[in-house]
Amino acid sequence: MNIAIYSRVFKESHLPYLPELLNKLYHLGYQLVVYEPYYHSFKDIVKDIPPLSLFNTHEDLHHQADILISIGGDGTILDCVKFIRDSNIPVAAINDGRLGFLADIQKEKTDNLIHAIHNHIYDIEERVLLHVDASDNGIFGDLNFGLNEVTLHKTDTSSMIVVHTYLNGEFLNSFWADGLIVATPTGSTAYSLSCNGPIIMPIANAFVLTPVAPHNLNARPLVVPDTSILSFEVETRSNNYLCSIDSRYEKVDESFKIAVRKEAFTFKLLRLHENSYIHTLRHKLMWGEDIRN
Repeated sequence: MNIAIYSRVFKESHLPYLPELLNKLYHLGYQLVVYEPYYHSFKDIVKDIPPLSLFNTHEDLHHQADILISIGGDGTILDCVKFIRDSNIPVAAINDGRLGFLADIQKEKTDNLIHAIHNHIYDIEERVLLHVDASDNGIFGDLNFGLNEVTLHKTDTSSMIVVHTYLNGEFLNSFWADGLIVATPTGSTAYSLSCNGPIIMPIANAFVLTPVAPHNLNARPLVVPDTSILSFEVETRSNNYLCSIDSRYEKVDESFKIAVRKEAFTFKLLRLHENSYIHTLRHKLMWGEDIRN
């Protein structure tokens, strides 16, 4: 089995568990494949690096990996989506960031992860992705999919925008707001949550539309089936707005029409048995926490 290691850049906090992770996996018989820019950031610092191969692109990864281990935070996982694409390679995420809601394997539990992989005792959660179609096919190129959310947002200095929204071709509403978020269940605990959107369980077949700072007092988040096709026409005073997919964004002319639907493939998250979604919800987001208890 081949195991890939991905991180944005080496940090001192990656010691000592990174060399331990690499050497233990190697001595268990796994072939190691490391993201090349990450490797170059630690090769002169980390001692006793076992033999390994390198990858740079999603094509490299698809031919060399059966499991990918992400080292970082939730943003690092969003980076992994660009490499995983439709390959069905599951991602195990070691948290070396801050909150680590998706990256829920603590670095002190690296041995637990190795044991779980070697003995095939883990869960695979399939997470839905969003796909963006635009009247200009140049937007986002072949990276027109995301794990968390698609957001239509005003530019930094412009006034609010009007997002005319259609559900399966039928007019739904016009949102007067700073923007509008379309979030997956995974993304419901990200930007959407900070804009008062609901938490949606990963197994729910739904998306949520969450307005950003709406001027309509009766504009509230709306949960829709994930079989829906959502389309948008945007009015702005500046003639353009921002369209983002997770952490990637493009400035879009208001003449463009945007449509959002469920992607044909899913993202597979490898979780240890002790790290259930509900456990993470309670302990990372303090969901339902009451100082009286």
